[in-house]
Amino acid sequence: MAKPKAKELPPPIIVKKITVVAGGHHGGAWKVAYADFVTAMMAFFLLMWLLGATTEKQRKGIADYFTPTLVKTRQGSAGSNGLLGGSSLTDVDNYPYRAGQTGTKTMTIPRDATGGPKDGGSKMKRTATLQQRLQQKLQANQQLAKLAKQVRLTMTPEGIRLDLMDDADFSMFRIGTTILTPQATQLIQTIAQAIAPEPNGLTVRGHTDSLQWRPGDPANNWSLSAGRAETTRLALMRFGVSEKRFRRIEGVADQDPLLPASPTDPRNRRMSILLMD
Repeated sequence: MAKPKAKELPPPIIVKKITVVAGGHHGGAWKVAYADFVTAMMAFFLLMWLLGATTEKQRKGIADYFTPTLVKTRQGSAGSNGLLGGSSLTDVDNYPYRAGQTGTKTMTIPRDATGGPKDGGSKMKRTATLQQRLQQKLQANQQLAKLAKQVRLTMTPEGIRLDLMDDADFSMFRIGTTILTPQATQLIQTIAQAIAPEPNGLTVRGHTDSLQWRPGDPANNWSLSAGRAETTRLALMRFGVSEKRFRRIEGVADQDPLLPASPTDPRNRRMSILLMD
């Protein structure tokens, strides 16, 4: 009798496990460098477009915006600290490096800052000439010398601005009227003599404080500031300034105070005469 065959076992199942290891970043650093290059080129072409699409005055304003230290220095000096900081027109300025510039509280001029017409050198030179001429005329009269602290000269992007300001002891106009006081008439005469040789166009702007009129009174600060600006224009013409030089006569009431924190302060009452570029 034949022996039975042994039971055959099934073949073993072999499971092959493959682990895939991701490779490293092959040469991707160039993409970052290329992105930086494209960004820089875009900024460069944007700058070129801005230079070609803006005027000289606009570029000057952009440059001033990106120089906050200069703006901060001007705000803390050059007669912008309140009413000339309690100083007169002829006091020496308070810049920390006095050896590097010359000037007074009303306008400081860096040494050797002559420059050319496009970089503001000609305006700075013209401002210094006007300031010197005005100082000589004010100091020539003892009464007018006392009013020097009422005058502030500032160089702005639009031109050279002369501010004639009131205070507790001095008023350009009789209260609530457009009538010049005798002292103000003398001061405007001096201003007219100082700016008469200049060829620039003029803008006269009137400012008031925020004191309200009595109820029912038909007058208001808008009409008062505009009327005072017109009175100032007529006075300047009477003392030698050509009528053709005037470009704008404006009254802004109390909307542009010199001291925003104290809108009723008498120093907010002022006349601004701008010698336009």
